[in-house]
Amino acid sequence: MMLCYFQIQKGSSSLTFGLPLIRSDPAAFESRLEKRSEFRKQPVGHSRQGDFIKCVEQKTDPLGKQPVSRGFTKDKTLSSIFNIEMVKDKTAEEIRQIWQQYFAAKDTVYAVIPEEKFDLIWTRAQSCPTFLCALPRREGYEFFVGQWTGTELHFTALINIQTRGDAAASQLVLYHYPELKEEKGIVLMTAEMDTTFLNVAEAQCIANQVQLFYATDRKETYELVETFNFRPNEFKYMSVIAELEQSGLGAELKCAQNQDKT
Repeated sequence: MMLCYFQIQKGSSSLTFGLPLIRSDPAAFESRLEKRSEFRKQPVGHSRQGDFIKCVEQKTDPLGKQPVSRGFTKDKTLSSIFNIEMVKDKTAEEIRQIWQQYFAAKDTVYAVIPEEKFDLIWTRAQSCPTFLCALPRREGYEFFVGQWTGTELHFTALINIQTRGDAAASQLVLYHYPELKEEKGIVLMTAEMDTTFLNVAEAQCIANQVQLFYATDRKETYELVETFNFRPNEFKYMSVIAELEQSGLGAELKCAQNQDKT
């Protein structure tokens, strides 16, 4: 299928938590990661972000619907974006074009995902619902924790979880819509973000890492996801950065940040 995974659309930063701290003060870095031991004592896929999501769900809606974060849409359904009935006679390529045209003037992240790629991501997300992504910053990298809840993928900065605990709201949410998967062979995706923490280019970099780690054919890459979920004591944060740099996904963003600095 000719449809690509993520289609890039043009779009402040938070604390940097990355290489400079690791290199200059390993003790301080380890101290910040001390709360990571809580992950090790919890069931597979558990995270404090997950606790936060579940807690808000219970308090705001007994039916188990998604929590409402600042600036995020509650119950963001596909039908709230466009009329599904009107595209039922369209081909997958025509729907892709409609989706792209709809978001062309919007500062957001969106995608048309082939069925087989989404199925792989979805299957892996069931057993490994939590993972870590690295976002290039001007001075090093910042880590973001991703937590699947239904077909939504919530991200927030690792340091935000460590410092704010259950009050660490999502800063990026990827919404996946599988309504057309069986008939058209595609899954539509769009996103919302807290623009006080992330711009569109940064959100795109995080979103691209879903494909990098969950849809990869490379065994060593997906093993990082499994290690994070099943053997967190063996997980190496630097391995995420190495995979990102090897893929080249963060190169353009890093280049733009360096140009802004000069």
